[in-house]
Amino acid sequence: MLGGGRKRSPSSRLLTPLSAAVWNFPGANEHHLPLEIGETVHILQASEGNGGPSWGIFPASLIHLKGAVVERRGAEESVVPAEMPMVQEITTTLREWAAIWKQLYVVREVKQMMYELMEQRSQLLSGTLPKDELLQLKKEVTSKIDYGNKILALDLVVRDEDENILDPDRTSIISLFQAHLRAARTVTQRIQEETTPQHQPGCSSRLAASPSHSLYLCVRNFVCNIGEEAQLLMALYDPGEQRVISESYVIHWASTGVPRDIEMLNNLRAVFTDLGSKDLKREKLFLVCQIIRVGRMDLRETLSRKLSTGLRRPFGISVMDITDISKGKCESDEDKQHFIPPSQLLLVSVRAAAENDFLHNMIRKAVEGKDINHKGQGFWVSLKMLWGDLNQVRKDHPHLVDRSTVVARKLGFPEVIMPGDVRNDIYLTLVQGEFDKGNKKTQKNVEVTVCVCDESGSVVQNVIYHGAGDKPASEYRSVVYYQQRHQRWMETVKVCAVPIEDVHKTHLRFTFRHRSSSDTKDKSEKIFSMAFVKLMRPDGTTLRDGEHDLILYKGDSRKLEDAGSYLGLPSTRSPSEPRILSGSSFRVGGSVSGLAVSARDNFQISTLVCSTKLTQNVNLLGLLKWRAKPSLLAGNLQKLMHVDGGEVIKFLQDTLDALFSIMMENADTDVYDTLIFDALVFIVGLVADRKFQHFNAVLEAYIRQHFSATLAYKKLIGVLTQYVEQASRGEPCEPLLRTFKALEYIFKFIVRSRHLFAHLPRTICSRLQPRCLVLPLRTQSLSMWGAVGAHSQPHTSTCPTECRDLLLRMAVPLLQDLIERGEEEDACVELLSTILEVLYVAQKVPPSCTAGPPCLCWLQPGNTSGCWFITGVAHSTAPGGLHGCASASDSSSSSQDFLMETFILFKDLIGKTVYPSDWMVMNMVQNREFLRAINQFATTLTEMFLSSSSFELQLWNNYFHLAVAFLTQDSLQLENFSQAKRAAILAKYGDMRGKIGAAIRDMWYKLGHHKIEFIPGMVGPILEMTLVPELELRKSTIPIFFDMMLCEYQLTASFSRFEDEILRKLDSEVEGGRGDEQYKQLFESILLSCCRAHPELCRPGESFVALVTGLLERLLDYRAVMNDENKTYSMSCTVNLLNFYKEIDRQAMYIRYLYKLKDLHISYENYTEGAYTLLLHARLLKWSDEANTAPMQGLHSPSLHTQRQLKEALYNQIVNYFDQGKMWEEAIHICKELAEQYESEIFDYEMLSKILVKAKFYEKILKVLRPSPDYFAVGYYGQGFPTFLRNKVFIYRGKEYERREDFEMRLLSPFPNAEKLQTTSTPGPDITESPGQYIQCFTVQPAAHPLPLLSCSFYKANHVQKFSYSRPFKKGPKDPDNEFANMWIERTTFVTAYPLPGILRWFAVTSTSTTTISPLENAIETMMKTNEKILSEINRHQNDPGLPINPLSMLLNGIVDPAVMGGFAKYETAFFQEPYVQEHPEDQGNIERLKDLIAWQIPLLSEGIRIHGQKVTEDLRPFHERMEQCFVQLRAKVESQYGVREMVSAGRALLTEKEQRELNAVTPPGSSSPCAPRSPSRTGGADDPGL
Repeated sequence: MLGGGRKRSPSSRLLTPLSAAVWNFPGANEHHLPLEIGETVHILQASEGNGGPSWGIFPASLIHLKGAVVERRGAEESVVPAEMPMVQEITTTLREWAAIWKQLYVVREVKQMMYELMEQRSQLLSGTLPKDELLQLKKEVTSKIDYGNKILALDLVVRDEDENILDPDRTSIISLFQAHLRAARTVTQRIQEETTPQHQPGCSSRLAASPSHSLYLCVRNFVCNIGEEAQLLMALYDPGEQRVISESYVIHWASTGVPRDIEMLNNLRAVFTDLGSKDLKREKLFLVCQIIRVGRMDLRETLSRKLSTGLRRPFGISVMDITDISKGKCESDEDKQHFIPPSQLLLVSVRAAAENDFLHNMIRKAVEGKDINHKGQGFWVSLKMLWGDLNQVRKDHPHLVDRSTVVARKLGFPEVIMPGDVRNDIYLTLVQGEFDKGNKKTQKNVEVTVCVCDESGSVVQNVIYHGAGDKPASEYRSVVYYQQRHQRWMETVKVCAVPIEDVHKTHLRFTFRHRSSSDTKDKSEKIFSMAFVKLMRPDGTTLRDGEHDLILYKGDSRKLEDAGSYLGLPSTRSPSEPRILSGSSFRVGGSVSGLAVSARDNFQISTLVCSTKLTQNVNLLGLLKWRAKPSLLAGNLQKLMHVDGGEVIKFLQDTLDALFSIMMENADTDVYDTLIFDALVFIVGLVADRKFQHFNAVLEAYIRQHFSATLAYKKLIGVLTQYVEQASRGEPCEPLLRTFKALEYIFKFIVRSRHLFAHLPRTICSRLQPRCLVLPLRTQSLSMWGAVGAHSQPHTSTCPTECRDLLLRMAVPLLQDLIERGEEEDACVELLSTILEVLYVAQKVPPSCTAGPPCLCWLQPGNTSGCWFITGVAHSTAPGGLHGCASASDSSSSSQDFLMETFILFKDLIGKTVYPSDWMVMNMVQNREFLRAINQFATTLTEMFLSSSSFELQLWNNYFHLAVAFLTQDSLQLENFSQAKRAAILAKYGDMRGKIGAAIRDMWYKLGHHKIEFIPGMVGPILEMTLVPELELRKSTIPIFFDMMLCEYQLTASFSRFEDEILRKLDSEVEGGRGDEQYKQLFESILLSCCRAHPELCRPGESFVALVTGLLERLLDYRAVMNDENKTYSMSCTVNLLNFYKEIDRQAMYIRYLYKLKDLHISYENYTEGAYTLLLHARLLKWSDEANTAPMQGLHSPSLHTQRQLKEALYNQIVNYFDQGKMWEEAIHICKELAEQYESEIFDYEMLSKILVKAKFYEKILKVLRPSPDYFAVGYYGQGFPTFLRNKVFIYRGKEYERREDFEMRLLSPFPNAEKLQTTSTPGPDITESPGQYIQCFTVQPAAHPLPLLSCSFYKANHVQKFSYSRPFKKGPKDPDNEFANMWIERTTFVTAYPLPGILRWFAVTSTSTTTISPLENAIETMMKTNEKILSEINRHQNDPGLPINPLSMLLNGIVDPAVMGGFAKYETAFFQEPYVQEHPEDQGNIERLKDLIAWQIPLLSEGIRIHGQKVTEDLRPFHERMEQCFVQLRAKVESQYGVREMVSAGRALLTEKEQRELNAVTPPGSSSPCAPRSPSRTGGADDPGL
């Protein structure tokens, strides 16, 4: 900035102007300061007046001034705007989000939130909002900020209740941790709401919080051509369980197409209530609308004759999948109408419905979409999910649910039964029946009539409900199925309004009657069978839930309706009772009723009792009605503990009332006190169970509103005291543990009872305090402490200081004992954290540290709680307190144990990263406290364990490892954070790495003569520390390495152990991501200066530094490319490293990188290179039984103990790789060596026989086509490339059938900014010294070398170290008719470092040379190539007759019938004429050689044409004949001019060995084309003249 500042004190606050840029300013002059909108500028000096553009660094009009405060802490200075904290937070957040949003522009949600935050920031700055609106706005702002930070992976912000950011310096660790938990929970809940597709705000949270849910249904319209009255039964259905789960909503529909009650038109509303979270989690949930027609038997019957009417007949069904609506995944709106689509609507024809289909079948067909013929008919409904019970729904949605809205309850209890929710319902379902046709010709049309009767047989009136919305009836008539023997009704009705006192006298009666379609016949039909079941069992319990197989009785119809005739008979079959064979019947023995059991028929029903007054458990019933049989009271109280928890919870209020009634009515005796107390503990334990966790609210409500036992506290306290005293005497007391788990509610009952007794809101702490203090100490349980803590807040002043000190002295040893035994660790930690919170608030520390900080060592770092407790201990301990605790122990060994365990514990906590990474504040506070503790422990180490007599190596070693682990933890690596986060950490906490690094350095130098004991063990940790990318830390700690060198050198005259360790560790550290170029330079400069200051270490030190920097350079190159998608350059760097390790004789590291290179090759299917790589390892091994010295690498079995075993395994793997890479010649060499060992050394003939099978490789050499790979020269020019590529040329071995264009694309992909050079000449300094990247690529040919006879084509392209590139040029007079006369070749030869193929697919070029080829020599080379190609094709066809003929056809025809270039006649014109011979007498030998090659071509062509004639098809016969005619002419000409040549075929070889050698006399090739004379081109060779 312009101008200077003023001097200030080291810690000061100064008001100063701060500005924000409101316009972009690019800067016109070099001294201008460029600005972007939103950047802040600290103004130090402003110039007034018109001084011209040279006066300032930016115009004042481009910024907005505002107040700020400059806070200076030491050398650091921070500028804080003078604005309200919330405005500052929004500003900082917007800047941080903007930087990220530019990179992640797709986050549209963040953009919208940024706009909203800007608007809300303006509202905050206006200062016009009232207090309540301001607080609400703050909550909205913080919610947006926290949510945005989470989705952008930024840090969690913790706040207080006023939405202000918590200051960790003014907050206890415990409160800070709990604030983090609350904030994380809130953000997670918000994200769940955002990711769940909900159309109503907050529905997910309400869904999770509410235990009860409701579904609102409004039937807008129903269109169906029925022709008669109908009943519409709408219910919820679970297809998985195949059952209805709710009452049916009944609508009576008139035949005119409107509701029968016309006032219900447009008001057909119902709400399905009591749905729990389990119901909403069902896999599928359907809304089933069953249509029951009420009228005649068959709609097809005409009205000409009198028909029976009033029959309930199945007509159809409509099914809608409402799963998404119930789970909130789709729109839930009371105004949106859903038409049940054709794929889910089924209106079955009358005949089909009457004859075949029952409810489940119809539902299945509706879902599957079978037999659909809706024709626009169906239901129009509106659905909406509502949260809460019925009262809450009526309160929240009065416009939807009012007193006229029908309520359809769930079949069963809701998940929570609130006090006062009285139900007494019995749901009866007609399941199925099977009825014999008797003396009828067809099956009966059975109608079941259900009624509730008393013991006299009279029908109880109006207690049966067909469904919700229907009036009560005295009987229920079932649906009639037409002529079906087996019938499944699945019709559910509700029986209610039966007085409790009359239930034991009532029963259900079922009568069965055949219904005829004719009214006359129908009236004459009487009841043919009857069944009944009593509602209460003989033991007083209600009819059990589930299915009941009722006994059907037949007889006189009047007897069947006479209760006196059948009530004494059995009503149900037991599951074990065998069925009587069909066709038989029997009289009821010993009865004068005149009724017989109908064994041909059967009938099943299902019942479900939903009653808060009727129980199905005899033990619970005995307790609830304890006054009836007081003598059984003790037994019933004991049996209560064995009753099913769900049954007890259902009658929770009645059970509690019964228990406290027994207690109050027996106040003068204590006979039942213990049993009642245990029963109460049992019930509280049930409520604490996760299954019944929703009943906590019920129990709380009971205590507050219904509990009235004013003297219960005396008896409860008495039993509790009895248990405690029994345990204190050492006697076994099994109920005590359960008691302490239920202690919270026991005390709530006690306190509530005492309040009721005293009629005042006074507590009984004074009466309970002595017992409360003794209970946990004697019983060694924490439940009492939790109960006391639940009612004693930390800020209360009711607990005096003396009591607190007493509690601490007595509680801490108990907690220590529990933690050491591994019991109740979480509860211990929670209680200890409460103690720390109280101490923090009271600003008091424990009077004696011996009971405090040593408890750090009891904890194991397995959970978050232990970590924040330990941090809290360190935070609550006064400065120097930890040092005092460590040094105040009774003996040195105790202090040593304390420090040892603490170091291990701290290191585990640091390494396990207990807190999430986005808990930045919590992590930094923990680090700050750990740093303070470590520094205090360092003082203790120096004072107590440094002298020779008391030195403890392991203790010091643990300290160094702890300090290094602290320094290198992820949460302190500031360079990995954003600029804003880094600045915030530095301003609040500073860079702790520098502080701990300086402490480590000082502690190292204090070791003195003990240093040698830490070499080489501490080399790795110190190296890890110095690799941290912080400049000052590196400068201060790298000299430790020299101190280690010097220490070892002074004792052993070398530092080999240090050197070996640092080389080994450096490899793993750099590969793991540490280290950079700056570190290499610092390491080199610092250590060289230190070594040169000591003459004895100068030369070895310089060698060591050169060694390490060389390794660092290679390791950094390797790391830079190891993660690239293209692994090509990773292979190069790997080779550089393994060669380096080979040079310095580090065999283990050398082998390690060999296998890395092998794995890279195999992953790219470079099997040949992988084999050569493994061969390097195999060559290091001997054929001996010596043990392996190098560590095992790769996938080899650990059983390979000797070098022979390992080498044999490697050879077998190498052979497989060579086989896959089609390098059978190399595989044969390995097989021969293995065969020699098996045959002559170890005499393993079984393995010899297996290896000899590899002779198939010879067959593959002869028969399998192997395309010769292309080779490419690639030059990397420019300073933009890595050092291992820069300005170097490499020869690459291409893949099979890989074109140069594809190779170039693969080559350029890692360097998208590289430019391809279009020339093949070596570039000049303007390219090589430029900062860019230039790549040159062209094809080269392998140079010739002596070839084996068997596979000369293989050796032409393999084991090649020389490669050539031919560039044609004109020289001499131009001949327009024959360009070959003056076409010269400039041939550049490249020599690589190693032959190809090898351990890489490319090698660097070590030397180049250039030669010139005359036109005559070029012609000789071309003719030789052509002859070789003909010979190769002939041999291939002789060895494999099944080869296709097309390549041979093209080759022969191109020579005997040249179409364009004129064949070798051009050579004759150019070189065989007399003028040329006279001018070039030195070429006479080459001319004769060329003539000889032309002559030798004739017998080759003759043989080829012969083979072609044998294999040619009839379609190509004219082509072959034309080729023979041309060859006859060519042969006559050549033999007349150059003589006759003859070939002799020996076996499968076409030529004699002499003839083969003559034809294979090759000079360095100029091109790879197979044809005769070639015309050179600029792309790498000569084009064919087309013979």
